[in-house]
Amino acid sequence: MRWQLHRIIYRLAHWENLNTFFGYPPDIRKAIYTTNAIESLNSVIRTAIKKRKVFPTDDSVRKVIYLAIKDASKKWSMPIRNWRLAMSRFIIEFGDRLSVHL
Repeated sequence: MRWQLHRIIYRLAHWENLNTFFGYPPDIRKAIYTTNAIESLNSVIRTAIKKRKVFPTDDSVRKVIYLAIKDASKKWSMPIRNWRLAMSRFIIEFGDRLSVHL
């Protein structure tokens, strides 16, 4: 019950962002919904930090995080599901802004 109330309060506080998200077609929403990718990245960072309990400087923490992400990114070769369909929707919706980057 408590978490449901927290979710409602969070959604109301961030309604503009959420409303913008739901304004996109389903193909685009599926492509930009990245919870699993973010959770995976957080897991990589947590694991790297837990292995080394003490860091002499803040810079050493940054280096460990950078190297962990760099190492993990080698394994991220799985394509996004239905990317071509989503990309065609991106071109329809944002063609003028997107064509510069293609």
